[in-house]
Amino acid sequence: MSLSPNQAIGFGPYRIYTGQRLVMEGEQPLRLGRRAMDILLILLAHAGEVVSKQQLMAAVWPDSVVEDINLRVHMAALRKALGDGQAGQRYIVTVAQRGYSFVAPLQVQSNEKRPAAQAPARHNLPVRRTRMIGRQALVDNLMQQLPRQRCITLVGPGGIGKTTVALRVAEQLIGRYRDGIRLLDLAPLNDPGSIFSHLATLLDLASPDGDPLSCVVNGLHERQMLLVLDNCEHLIDAVALLSESILRGAPQVHILATSRESLRAEGEFVQRLESLDCPPATLVCDRVQALGFPALQLFVERVMSACEHFELSDAELPLASEICRRLDGIPLALELAAAQVSSLGLSALLQQWQGALHPLASGNCEGHARHQTLRATLDWSFNLLTPCEQTCLRRLGVFRGSFNLDSAAAVIVGEHIEPGEVLASVTQLVAKSLLNVEVGDEEVFYRLLDTTRHYALEKLEHGGELEATRQRHAQRCLVLMQQAHSQWETTPTTQWIERYARGIEDLRAAVDWSLNGAGSRALGVRLTATSAALWQELSLLKEYGGYVRQALAVLEAGAQPCPQLEITLRLALGSACYHTWGGTPETIAAFTRAQVLAQQHGDVAGQLRAVSGHLAVNLSCGHYQAALAQSKQFDRLGAHGDPLLALSTHRLRVLALHFAGNQPQARISAEQVIQRMAHSGHRNRFTHGFGVQYDQSVASLTILARVLWLQGFADQAWHTARQALDIALQINHGTSICYTLALASCLIAHYNGDRKNARALLQLLLEQAQKHSVLLFHTWARHYAQVIEVGEKRPVVAADSGLVRELMVTLDSRFIDDALLERAQSGAAGWSTAEILRAQAERLLSEAHGCPEGHTRDQARCDTEQQAENILQQAIGIARDQGALAWELRSATTLARLWQQQSRYHEALALLAPIHQRFTEGYATPDLHKVRLMLEQLRRHVQI
Repeated sequence: MSLSPNQAIGFGPYRIYTGQRLVMEGEQPLRLGRRAMDILLILLAHAGEVVSKQQLMAAVWPDSVVEDINLRVHMAALRKALGDGQAGQRYIVTVAQRGYSFVAPLQVQSNEKRPAAQAPARHNLPVRRTRMIGRQALVDNLMQQLPRQRCITLVGPGGIGKTTVALRVAEQLIGRYRDGIRLLDLAPLNDPGSIFSHLATLLDLASPDGDPLSCVVNGLHERQMLLVLDNCEHLIDAVALLSESILRGAPQVHILATSRESLRAEGEFVQRLESLDCPPATLVCDRVQALGFPALQLFVERVMSACEHFELSDAELPLASEICRRLDGIPLALELAAAQVSSLGLSALLQQWQGALHPLASGNCEGHARHQTLRATLDWSFNLLTPCEQTCLRRLGVFRGSFNLDSAAAVIVGEHIEPGEVLASVTQLVAKSLLNVEVGDEEVFYRLLDTTRHYALEKLEHGGELEATRQRHAQRCLVLMQQAHSQWETTPTTQWIERYARGIEDLRAAVDWSLNGAGSRALGVRLTATSAALWQELSLLKEYGGYVRQALAVLEAGAQPCPQLEITLRLALGSACYHTWGGTPETIAAFTRAQVLAQQHGDVAGQLRAVSGHLAVNLSCGHYQAALAQSKQFDRLGAHGDPLLALSTHRLRVLALHFAGNQPQARISAEQVIQRMAHSGHRNRFTHGFGVQYDQSVASLTILARVLWLQGFADQAWHTARQALDIALQINHGTSICYTLALASCLIAHYNGDRKNARALLQLLLEQAQKHSVLLFHTWARHYAQVIEVGEKRPVVAADSGLVRELMVTLDSRFIDDALLERAQSGAAGWSTAEILRAQAERLLSEAHGCPEGHTRDQARCDTEQQAENILQQAIGIARDQGALAWELRSATTLARLWQQQSRYHEALALLAPIHQRFTEGYATPDLHKVRLMLEQLRRHVQI
């Protein structure tokens, strides 16, 4: 049938709104992956018919070549999410050798009222892969308890279902918390101190050195949100400290934790999870009654997932019930057992368990008995594997996060395992519920549950294979980072992050093992140098800087110098330090050393990158002439046929010209760069590896916007600044977003009198700088806030040093100080010289008006006004020479106002009118509005 966007299609407990691609289970949305939703809609459109695998793959992946396993995995995920097989209900069946068919009866309602579109969900919860069974009453109770208790810990042995319950509670609370829900899985973490920095990153908080816990608590103080802390048992003390601090310092934040033991934290409410109820041995019950017990429901449903044609007969009902009892109703144990039914059958399965497990112990030993049951289940499942499958499972234990088949093969293949054996073994591990499948839009990923991973690692260590497997794991991480680096400049950011961000925990583990453990130090150095892209995109520059320092220490201690690696690491350290702390001595030393090394070894690209990084530091520190001199080195070095490097050097020359004060030449060069990018097809290409890293288009448009504004084109400047920001947001490149906001959008909006947009853009800058750990621009934004957020009501706090001091004076002349005046008088202030001089004249005139009454007052005032007039004449001349019409207008306006007060109306009019006439746009800006009013006054006085 044809699916209309206005139709609502119902089956079982679900309603599908095809136009919105929305599945509702009762009142709650069921979140499916994009590919799973595609498959469901195709099957619904052909309900009752057989859709071949080839048809599905062609429709779901029209532009990609994918393996059959992709379809099988997505289909399995769809069935699990729908609870296909519950109580014997079938929605999708496999037709042998033909394909799939949707067989459930449908109800189609074309006029049903659709649910209102919901705001984008503010959470990071995973898409639900399976239906929760037997815990809904507990979930409902927890939802009622959270507002009162604030900190609830779900406690129980491994495999009991703590994570499943926590995620279901969080999922049902989506939309209830103003600032959203955040899940932090602690299983991959080993260092207690890293919890706070990881949480700060997750919450988009910039964490200063020394006290990330305070950063987290302060950042949460005004937020209303839910934190889900999963797998806390190995970091109890640190999680307890975190929870207590949040409860005291963030009154609207709720915490839902899972752990094998309580946190013992002040304010904690402990909710123990019991096993799923099993049909009792003493009760003779019929089929309907028996399937009312959740343990049996789960077992049967998982058997049907693994063995599609399985039907539980009345004769087998007692066998299945006994298996559930012997497994103590532990969900993970039930899943492991269910995976073996297709090969063993229920009768043989139960026989294998006879005497292997004891019935549930009573009293205080209950938790220990369940742990022993799960351990015995894992042992039993492991022993049923072939030797090859056992080896695969052991070696996969080194993965902290999810991994694809290629990564699995890279780690598994070695002694006793050939490449051709991997796929079959991995497939069997999935079928036997020892390996979970995570379905990405483009690729299939696998993951070990935390309980299974620890079991596999234990087996790996006992077998003496741990270090060799970690070596292969680290080498695989290196290969992935090399791929990531090569694709960084050509792959859309969102797609790139989806592809590689899931490997960050494995990267951490590999780097730590290589640099600090028993691993290869040389491998650790290469891994650190190659992985810069991922650390930057995930806003982890501060953490990455720590690894870079360790890698450099290893290099320096080594007998064999590795100049190319050192150049790469020095450049990475310079970039990380610059964005984190600005132009510190460590930043400058990193770029300087990189340049020297690159020069010694004939690495022209390395020299260009080092010079560009140092140039950016000089510009941020206000050393414009030094930066201009450095930009001339680009011509000497050349780009040697690399068009991206050529564009970058040209753009940086524009930057130096602009800040040195040559606006006409800066504009010509900026427009040439943009034109060359358009013609060469590099308009939206990244140049991440070039010194300090911004997108080419964003950086070029940002500087052009600044130049246009100074030249008097306020409207064009605003349009260009917005264009730069739109591109930065579209490619979602954090440092580029911060760069264009800090240098163009926020400032130009304020200059143009658009206070609403200026405040909104400032808030965006603060958020993005926190999210991406760009503390340099976060500091700038906090200074801007003194003017943009509250205007005159806030005390003036001068910036520490550099370019931002000059930017503040252009926002508000109160920020003038003697150091800035000295820079202006010496010519070091470049682009801002005229405006600094004008601010000094304003200060002098203000002081003159405050002179005490008396004979000397008039003379002192006259002297001061004459001094101010001389300064303003100097400022007007400098602005004219620099082609900065906006500064020329401001200084002329201040001087004309002084002459107006002195009744020198003709001179004031003769000065101001010609400058005003040179403007062709921007008439609504405060500067031009003020001038227009003054000109009207002056003309009236002249006519009298």
